Amino acid sequence: MTDGTIITLISVGVTFLFMLGVPVLLVIAYWVIGCSFVLGLTLDNMGAELLNVFNKGFALLAMPLFILTGDLINKSGIARRLSDFAYACLGWLRGGLAMASLGACGLFAAISGSNSATTATIGSMLHPEMVKGGYDERFSAATAAAGGTVGIIIPPSIIFIVYGFLMNLPISDLFVAGIVPGALMVIGMQLACWIICRLNGWGYLIPLQLNRVLKTAFGAWLGFFAIGLVLWGIYTGKFSPTEAAGVTVGFCIIAGLVSWLLSRVMRQDMTKTWEDKSYPEMLVVEGFTLWQIPSITMRSAEITGILAPLIAISVVMQQILSLLGAQQVIGDFVTSMGGYYAVLFTAMIIVFVSGMVLESLPVTIILAPILAPIAASVGVDPIHFSVIFLVGASIGFITPPYGLNLYVASGVTGVPYFRLLKYTVPYLVALISVWVLVALTPELALSLLPNR
Repeated sequence: MTDGTIITLISVGVTFLFMLGVPVLLVIAYWVIGCSFVLGLTLDNMGAELLNVFNKGFALLAMPLFILTGDLINKSGIARRLSDFAYACLGWLRGGLAMASLGACGLFAAISGSNSATTATIGSMLHPEMVKGGYDERFSAATAAAGGTVGIIIPPSIIFIVYGFLMNLPISDLFVAGIVPGALMVIGMQLACWIICRLNGWGYLIPLQLNRVLKTAFGAWLGFFAIGLVLWGIYTGKFSPTEAAGVTVGFCIIAGLVSWLLSRVMRQDMTKTWEDKSYPEMLVVEGFTLWQIPSITMRSAEITGILAPLIAISVVMQQILSLLGAQQVIGDFVTSMGGYYAVLFTAMIIVFVSGMVLESLPVTIILAPILAPIAASVGVDPIHFSVIFLVGASIGFITPPYGLNLYVASGVTGVPYFRLLKYTVPYLVALISVWVLVALTPELALSLLPNR
């Protein structure tokens, strides 16, 4: 039996395991180990490569810190305040609460940098409110899943950190390039949401009250400050992304602890609605105690413990694919398409199809080193291509059969996975439309960058 036949059988076997629900980390690891034996590579070599990924990955330190930031703002109550503000601004429109949940996803993403954390946090908070407000529970869950896609595009972004690390690009430039496309993704989904809710008559309307908008904005000041701190520090060059992550974690810890103490001093009733709270009370969120920090940190560490090994094993997988000639085959195929737009849209199709069956991390680690140089060879700006690539990867979060955000939304809302699929279609149309627009208009990604 030839090596090619054995590798084919291994690939079929791990695909079957993936279909049975085996975690993607184990699926990739089984494939890497099997192929290593076939190619005569020792396990010592694999272990050395796994260690080497993190020895040279200072930028990857930002990843666990931004994950921790998301958990801290959720536990402190800052995320709830951001959601209240979004609803105050959009609740007067048909489907306003659903549109507000998408807006809240954008605001939460601007601090956390994680798609699954965005979906889980906003979904668990607003899905019950949407169902009470007359929305179909399937649509409500699908909205939370779709909103989470911006978690890896609006800065800070964990996947932008990985992409910059792999392709040796300035992560701060990648962050800035994601601002406008991320905002367009939110607006595009909100437009789709408004159309669906208009057609179905979903949602109760609330009057647009300047007092309500101002009061909820006032109450969300900690969230706005955290967003501004990250963007200001990175855009002005005061912080590297890793330093910005550390500063933001420190700010969130201080804000959470001080808010908890002030709420007790003020005897603040956390069950009050925004109408019943005075402006001094609106300044204070629920917060958390010093003794709760270890449990919050542990939850973040669990997520990091899933992502970090996946990054490392995917890098080794990419090296084995290179030895097998897969990179050359894909590169030749894409290059044969011809000029600028043919290569660009072929690359986009490859990313989209890959995102249907793989999580964004292995898609990025395996395909970015192949497709980015080809795109650059036909004149695509590397920063622009990074945004195109990752917007496409983000769409995979709500694209069956994988659709990680659909599984997360199903878990936090209790709506079965397959019942969500119908209501993801309008959001997919909106996101793909924005994706094509970003691909055809480089200025959307590059306009905020200095010296561009």
